[in-house]
Amino acid sequence: MIFDRKQQRLLLEGKEYTFEDISRLIAGGAEAHSPASWDLYLFLNEWFNDSPVIIVHTSGSTGTPKELIVRKDQMMQSARLTCEFLDLKKGETALLCMNLRYIGAMMVVVRSLVAGLNLIVRPASGHPLADIKEPLRFVAMAPLQVYNTLQVPEEKERLKQTDILIIGGGAIDEALEAEIKHLPTAVYSTYGMTETLSHIALRRLNGTLASEHYYPFSSVKLSLSVENTLIIDAPLVCDEILQTNDIARIYPDGSFMILGRKDNVINSGGIKIQAEEMEKLLRSFIPVPFVITSVPDQRLGQAVTLLLEGQPELLEGQPDTKEIGNKLQEILEPYYRPKYIWTTDCIPQTENGKVNRAKCRILAKQMLTTFYTHTLTP
Repeated sequence: MIFDRKQQRLLLEGKEYTFEDISRLIAGGAEAHSPASWDLYLFLNEWFNDSPVIIVHTSGSTGTPKELIVRKDQMMQSARLTCEFLDLKKGETALLCMNLRYIGAMMVVVRSLVAGLNLIVRPASGHPLADIKEPLRFVAMAPLQVYNTLQVPEEKERLKQTDILIIGGGAIDEALEAEIKHLPTAVYSTYGMTETLSHIALRRLNGTLASEHYYPFSSVKLSLSVENTLIIDAPLVCDEILQTNDIARIYPDGSFMILGRKDNVINSGGIKIQAEEMEKLLRSFIPVPFVITSVPDQRLGQAVTLLLEGQPELLEGQPDTKEIGNKLQEILEPYYRPKYIWTTDCIPQTENGKVNRAKCRILAKQMLTTFYTHTLTP
């Protein structure tokens, strides 16, 4: 592996590029290149410059997106950990199909530079394998990209010819995980965040090694806070010990499970409800995209609220809120039942496809105001 940036070369679709090559391509202007290639050249230009750091953006799934300044040498250590774990070798083919604004896509490129992988580039889209011809050794995707790929027989077949798939950037629901179990591809869910420069743990989703637990890299030390949130000590990729908002359970063998985020705990009448766990329970009963959130409530403090995706003005194929409400009455204890069930055109998401829970709470609060305005208006 090559950790000296001055010695690194990018193998791009079988052709090797130096920093000087990238500089000449940029000098020619954006018009001569596809948007995906141009974004890659701009990132490489930043990567190869003299600065030891680079700016990355958080997704903003739980709050306001932020800019972080991260060290390039630590990004290379993160790349090394993943390449060693997955046994990625020089010349093997990797696909870049995500937005280079975010750390997940950046790390695909850095792994290619460090390990000498042959990088194939496609636009960040819902169907990244639509025109892929060659078998791939390694692909990183978001859950929605995987879901879309599995809906198209030709794309699904291309995924089955891929050796390794890692999935990050969002939750993998039970239905998607069940379909993944039938793939011959080695598929992993990743755990990490921008601050840890992509993932620090992996969970195998299929095959004989499939598990509900994430397994951290050997250099990572984990512990729990008094609130049972995960504390990460990953000195190779992060200078500071990181206190997360992820409520976790750590097992004697060092593996762990994530139960949800502390931000997403709804305190309803003194009962603490983890939104993610409730969503996991309800997925088999609700046929449309949905999210569990909350609104202020004078009596309960916070009232559990269910947002369903659909367009109220269209009747056919829309979620039946009354039917769903009746079903939830049967399967949920009283304090867990949503006090409000509302339909919205779409569930708010961040740029990279995560549920934007902060915007969901704002939307639910706005709908509550509208609800009471209409109820109280004579």
